[in-house]
Amino acid sequence: MTMTKRFGTLLAMAAAAALAGCASTGNPTDASSTLTGATANLPPQWQAPLPHTGQLTDLARWWQQFDDPLLAPLIDAAQAASPTIASAASRIEQSRAARVGAGAALLPSLNASASAQRARQDFVTPLGTSSSVGLQAASELDVFGGARAGRDAAQARLEGAQAGWHDARVAIAAEVATSYVSLRACEAQAEQVQADTASRAETARLTDLAARAGFQSPGNAALSRASAAQGQVSLTQQRAQCDLLVKSLVALTALPEPALRSQLAGGTGRVPQPARIAIETVPAQALAQRPDLVDAARAVLAASADVTQSQAQRYPRITLAGSIAAARYDAGSLSGDGMVWSVGPVQLTLPIFDGGTRAANVDAARARFDEAGALYRGQLRNAVREVENALIALHSTAARSTDAQIASDGFAASLRATDARYRGGLGTLFELEDARRSAVAAQIALIDLQRERVSAWIALYRALGGGWSDVDARTAAR
Repeated sequence: MTMTKRFGTLLAMAAAAALAGCASTGNPTDASSTLTGATANLPPQWQAPLPHTGQLTDLARWWQQFDDPLLAPLIDAAQAASPTIASAASRIEQSRAARVGAGAALLPSLNASASAQRARQDFVTPLGTSSSVGLQAASELDVFGGARAGRDAAQARLEGAQAGWHDARVAIAAEVATSYVSLRACEAQAEQVQADTASRAETARLTDLAARAGFQSPGNAALSRASAAQGQVSLTQQRAQCDLLVKSLVALTALPEPALRSQLAGGTGRVPQPARIAIETVPAQALAQRPDLVDAARAVLAASADVTQSQAQRYPRITLAGSIAAARYDAGSLSGDGMVWSVGPVQLTLPIFDGGTRAANVDAARARFDEAGALYRGQLRNAVREVENALIALHSTAARSTDAQIASDGFAASLRATDARYRGGLGTLFELEDARRSAVAAQIALIDLQRERVSAWIALYRALGGGWSDVDARTAAR
């Protein structure tokens, strides 16, 4: 794919909107060059192998495509209870209110007024009552685009807030899924440790009987009892780790622990498997799905508009006012009523001296724009790194899975053979314990590899933005 096409894909996410937004702010060069320059530094393709094997799916409804029906409800519960998501939703409402206020600055203000007064105006006019009901209008002409820039900045921040809300939801989903997968892997490992502990206890019992009958030495009996005790220690420790993961899910989902444990009881020890994700070979196409990058791009647009708005404050301001009212005057024999109106004054305000305040405001706005651009460029690089890290982890776990399975099967067969020799009096207890440790370690490592692989898929989902699209934010922000 050519560089031009690659730019076009990412600019569909941010830079095309940047050009449209900056055109109205009067700073098209700054914002567009910042976004395009950051995009130009992206590699033309992923520097990591792509996991395009097996059945593929896109990111839409990805959690429902796990082979574990409990995962999606847990994610829904966590998203409903998350203070991070609630904070992001509050940011949307604040940004929407700010956009309304910024847009109102482009419109004239209209106020209704009513007044009544009883007074003697002079020595000649008798005591009388005057009253009026009318409308007063005022407007500032946006000659230098400051109000339009403020409106564009508010719109960009609203769209960024909407994208931030989606990013919070994706982050919570990934966190819950990672904790859930770790819990299931912990339970599977606990089952292996429990089986090993039971086997050690049985070996200790048989060895103790043989020692009493004189067929085993007291040292072997002591060693078998120590091995059984050590197995119980490992089992207790493993169960504690699983309990900690349950506590983590309770905190994330806000579900009562008894109810959560009841739901978890159905799939104990089974590591859930996701559908595989299909991703494009060009980074820009995948990064367009990340709401955090859209939020950062909108921050660049808003900062550019802020520069325009602060510059406009240095130029003359023109305001226009007017009023119309129905008035009545009653002073006994002297009375009258009718319409009174006025156009003006037309007021021109020209800044002359403010001690450098307006110039300093422009400098501060430019500094914020430079900061937003630097953050955007950094987030782009970090996004590429996160995706490639997940791809490398997936490739690594796939490359190790076959050997890990062979090792687990081999050590399990060796344990069975060694145990048979020991029970027949042809092997030593040391050989049996060594074979047992190797078999258990290999099985636990295999389970941990499965957990690592699923966690890498979840990390890839998170790095690709969770299937979100920039169109979602722009549509919701209208």
